[in-house]
This record gives sequence, C-alpha cells and structure tokens, in this order.
Amino acid sequence: MFLFKFLLVVQAVVAASLVGVILMQRSEGGGLGMGGSPSGLMSARGAADFLTRATKILATVFILLSIALATIASLRHRGTDIDTSLARQPVSQQQAPAPAGDDPLAAAAAQVGEPAPTAAATPAPTATPTPAAK
Repeated sequence: MFLFKFLLVVQAVVAASLVGVILMQRSEGGGLGMGGSPSGLMSARGAADFLTRATKILATVFILLSIALATIASLRHRGTDIDTSLARQPVSQQQAPAPAGDDPLAAAAAQVGEPAPTAAATPAPTATPTPAAK
C-alpha cells in the first residue's frame, strides 16, 4: 500500500513537471526562446535541446509509472469475490400483478391503490388560437 501511494505521488510530480516543460517550449519547436546572448550560460539552442530531452525523459517516466501503477492495482485486487449485497431479491407475493393493457402507469397506480386512469377520463388537449401575423 505504501509503494502504491509513493508511486502515485511521484506520478503527480512527474505529470506536473511534464506540463511545465511542455509549456516552456516554443510552439514552433524552437525551444525556450527567451532571447539572450549566445555566449551566455545557456544559449537558445541549448535550451531547446535541454527541454526536448527533458520532455522525452519525463514522458518515458510517466508511461512507465502508469504501467507500474496499473500492475500494482491489479495485483492488489486479484481474487476478490463479486459483491452480491445489491442483488435483486425475489418479488414477494403481496404485490398485485400488473393489469393487462397499454398503459404503463396502470401498474404503479394499482400499487398505490388508486384507480387506473381511463382514456375517456383524460381530457383531450385543446388548441389555443394564435393571433395572425400582421
């Protein structure tokens, strides 16, 4: 359990680092591109090479950690039984059978004890006249 939590934290750190490294790169693939003189500590080309290399390494570590976490999670839950606590129980004999007909709500009305609505008792919708456009 400790190993799984530790790898999960490392995975989060690697993911955040990967996002940061990707966002620092130029969209044209040119690297950091912050300017500066080529004679400085890190030239633009050197920064681009470093960020590209860091992206490749972090992406590889991210994928390997994902595989390791999936393997650990599958080994930890191997051999468990299916939970049957939510299985349906047999229907008791107290419920009345659903009346035959086309109305799907008749069974619910029969369980509540109300008479089932009939087609003749339901008022027909009336059309409201709409004013003519001028």
